[in-house]
Parts: sequence; structure tokens; C-alpha cells
Amino acid sequence: MIIKWKVEDVSELEKVVVDILAKVNKTKIFCFHGEMAAGKTTLIKVFCKCLGVRDEVNSPTFSIVNEYQGKEGQVVYHFDFYRMKSVEEAFDIGYEDYIYSGNYCFIEWPERIEKLLNIHKADIFITVESTTRYITCHYE
Repeated sequence: MIIKWKVEDVSELEKVVVDILAKVNKTKIFCFHGEMAAGKTTLIKVFCKCLGVRDEVNSPTFSIVNEYQGKEGQVVYHFDFYRMKSVEEAFDIGYEDYIYSGNYCFIEWPERIEKLLNIHKADIFITVESTTRYITCHYE
């Protein structure tokens, strides 16, 4: 399935996220695609807010993965694979433990480990034209 949104203001993102979470049903792995500064981290912050995360959500550019606590102790993982040089580095951080944990996983720059993501997931593409963002979600 493919669903699309046109977003002209950050205030519209919560509605988009609520819609995505309702439509993708049980999917917990989300891959975020887009150019630098397209709004991937901003969108992930809204996902975390909708999941009840109270921690400060930041891009894990240097740490590669951040762990947040959601409502009722639910764990949310946030990855940034931008600095990954090889898929072996993903094995080094134990990506399988995170991805197959059953917890929400939000992945920025999934292209860097594409070979390892042959799993049930939702791909979210963000494109920017001037001040408008177009968000497209592909899911099964």
C-alpha cells in the first residue's frame, strides 16, 4: 500500500503520524528516506510523541542508536546510519537485537544497511519542494 500527504507546516505532522500508525497496524520498523535536512528527525520526534515518549528525542548521529521509553515502559529505538561505512558496523552494534526485539525502531539513512532490512517494515519517503514537504509511506 502507498499513502501520501502534503505538509506545509510542522503542526500538520501529528495528523500524518496518527494516520500512518493507524494504517500500518502492527508494523514496528520504520525506515525514513530523504535528503539531509528533509525532516526525518522531526518526523521521528512526532512519532515518539504519539507513542508517549517523554525523553528528549535527538538524532543519534554519533551514537548510532538512541533508546527512549514510551508509555507503559515500551522501548523505542532510533537509529541514524548516516556515518555507517559498511553493513559489518551494523552487526558490531548488534542491530539484530534491536530490529527483532518487537519494539518500535525508527531508522534514518536505511540505505546504508539496505541488505539487512529484508523484513516487514514501512518505508517513509520525505521530499522537499520550497517550504512544502511530501511524505509517502510504503507498507505491506
